[in-house]
Amino acid sequence: MRFSPLNSLALLAVSPAALLAQEAEGGTRTFMKPDTGLMVWTLVIFIVLMLVLSRYAFGPITAAVEAREKALEDAIEGAKRDREAAAKLLQEHQAAIDAARGEAQKIIAEGRAVGEKMRADMIEATRKEQQDMLERARREIESEKDKAIIHLRREAVDLALAGASKVIEQNLESQRNRQLVESYLASIGTLKVSQS
Repeated sequence: MRFSPLNSLALLAVSPAALLAQEAEGGTRTFMKPDTGLMVWTLVIFIVLMLVLSRYAFGPITAAVEAREKALEDAIEGAKRDREAAAKLLQEHQAAIDAARGEAQKIIAEGRAVGEKMRADMIEATRKEQQDMLERARREIESEKDKAIIHLRREAVDLALAGASKVIEQNLESQRNRQLVESYLASIGTLKVSQS
């Protein structure tokens, strides 16, 4: 059996009662002389009190203390499990965050690559369009130049005929004369082109 402060308190309560009973019998007793009757009754009261306390007080108190200890141990174990679960969850979240960062960097890199490709494609398309416009402009210029040359030849033929008719005082408006001058001017144009 375990002794507790409650046992000590019970002993202190019984001792004065026994001393008062002795004084009531009429004698003065001293503490140095052992009194067997008092010792027996003290022992009997102690044993009875111990039995009553152990049956009704110590058992429930001990059970309550053990239940409290078990509850504390369970709470500590639960806290350890929760801490381990939280650490595992934190690692999983950290891994997910790292994976998301990697994915974001990959998406950014792909976006940059796509942007650069689009930019290069647009520059190439613009260059091609520019070349097409230049070619079209050159063809139009050549066409306009040819038209201008033909127009100038006609004007030159008309002026030559007008000048020749004044010189010879005849009207040289006939179709045959016109063809003769045009063939002459055409031969002059081909000579200049072949010489250059």
